[in-house]
Amino acid sequence: MPPANPTLTDLANRAAAQRNRPSYGHDALITCDRLVRIFTTDGTEVQALQGLDLLVHEGELMALVGASGSGKSTLMNILAGLDTPTAGTARVAGHNLLTMTAKDRLTYRRTTVGFVWQQTSRNLLPYLTAAQNIALPMQLTSARKERRLHTERALELMELLDVADCRDRRPHQMSGGQQQRVAIAVALANKPAVLLADEPTGELDSHTAEQVFAAFRTANEHLGTTIVIVTHDQAVAGEVRRTVAIRDGRTSTEVLRRSEVDATTGHETVVAREYAMLDRAGRLQLPAEYTEALGMRDRVALELEPDHIAVRPDDSD
Repeated sequence: MPPANPTLTDLANRAAAQRNRPSYGHDALITCDRLVRIFTTDGTEVQALQGLDLLVHEGELMALVGASGSGKSTLMNILAGLDTPTAGTARVAGHNLLTMTAKDRLTYRRTTVGFVWQQTSRNLLPYLTAAQNIALPMQLTSARKERRLHTERALELMELLDVADCRDRRPHQMSGGQQQRVAIAVALANKPAVLLADEPTGELDSHTAEQVFAAFRTANEHLGTTIVIVTHDQAVAGEVRRTVAIRDGRTSTEVLRRSEVDATTGHETVVAREYAMLDRAGRLQLPAEYTEALGMRDRVALELEPDHIAVRPDDSD
């Protein structure tokens, strides 16, 4: 246990121990370190991401939530290779998103990440059948002689996501839920390391949304694909093990869910716990309901205890 009253030497030793730890995000599939994105509109700078930190490990199925303008869609566009960060670090599956050339970025979008848009019309080419849409990404990245393998892969994905009966249908002949499940298959065609989805159930009713989310879960469990979903749908956010909230361009809170089995009854329940996120600069976003309940604003008093830090309202007046 740490000493009851840490000295400057104690604090220095702890800081040295922190510096000797492995680099931030060294074992993560996705690493965002103090990520910044600034847009300039009509001569005015808008900072969409303000030093955001995020780690996603291989095999995770997680959700990103936040109000409009929080920065979550900007983050998704950066991770998808559709936008470039202004500063900071962003790495996905070993790719540095700040230093990639235009050619590298194109290859990255075709092979390393898959993307599913909210608008069903943006995900599929209207003049191709479902099978042809799924095969197309593979045809763009491999030899024509492998066409038979492309067809087999397309059929396997349609079977896995329960849309095999849509094989020869064009998008207008499918329901919205079927279109989104085929879109997931398209995104998975080239076996990406990461599948990104921006509000994929936003245009669907709750029952259809459940079917689409089940397709994401199937891809995660059966293919091991890492999946990050941006959503406003609390039902979707509540189905994943980890939900990260973004506020004012930074990660603010994180909800982790785990299953617990009652030793007496044997019943399994899901327990959720919310955490505030401490970023790499030492900043902490306290939930508004907490600060409002205690009348905290402008500044707070900090006290270092043996095993925690106490945050109290300013009582200097």
